[in-house]
Amino acid sequence: MVALHQALTPAPEQVALAIFGAFHEREETLVLLGPHEPGFWAHFTASAEYQDGQRDPLDRWSRRIITRLAEDWGGAPVFPSDGPPYAPFLDWALETGQAWQSPVGMLVHARAGLMVSYRGAVRLQGRLDLPPPGTNPCRNCADKPCLTACPVAALNAQMEYDVQRCKTHIAHPEGSTCLTQGCLVRRACPVSQAYARLPEQSAFHMRSFL
Repeated sequence: MVALHQALTPAPEQVALAIFGAFHEREETLVLLGPHEPGFWAHFTASAEYQDGQRDPLDRWSRRIITRLAEDWGGAPVFPSDGPPYAPFLDWALETGQAWQSPVGMLVHARAGLMVSYRGAVRLQGRLDLPPPGTNPCRNCADKPCLTACPVAALNAQMEYDVQRCKTHIAHPEGSTCLTQGCLVRRACPVSQAYARLPEQSAFHMRSFL
C-alpha cells in the first residue's frame, strides 16, 4: 500500500493544517484534519474569510482550504457542519487510534491534547498505509489536572457537561479568564500546553460558544 503522507501532496502543513488521524472504511481512507501548531492562527487571521467581517469565518476558511486539498489529493471533502445527517466526527476520531475519551469526557488527542479540533476530513479511494496507533496520553498522566480545573464543576462526577452553568460562569467577571484565554480544563492538560495554541485562538472559540 502507498504510505499516507506520500499520497497527500501538497502536504496539509503548507496551509496550516495537520493530519489528526486516519482510518480505513471499507475500501476508502478517511483523513481527519485539524489546526497545525505553531502557526495556524497567524495563517487563518491573514485570510480573506477572517478579515471580511462576515459570519462563520473559520468554517468558511476550512471549507475553502480543505476542498482545495481534497481536489489536489483526488478525494472528497467532508465537514462537521454538513447535514443533517451530520458526519460522526467524534466516532471517526476514536477510530483513528490517535484520539481517546479523556477522564473529563472530552476527546484527548495524542499531539493536541484537550485542544483537539477537527476542521474537516477528506475521503480517499483505496486503503492507504496508515501509521501505527498512538498512545493515550492520559494513561501516563499521574496528576490528571483536568479533573479539578473547572471552578464551577461544569463537568460533574458522571462526566455530564452542564452547558448553561459553563456559559453563566464565563459571562461574568469571575469567568473572564476562561473567556479570554480558553477553557481551564482544556488548558490544564499537559499535552494541550505543549501544542502552542495561542490565547487569541481560544478566545475566538469561546466567544462563539457564548
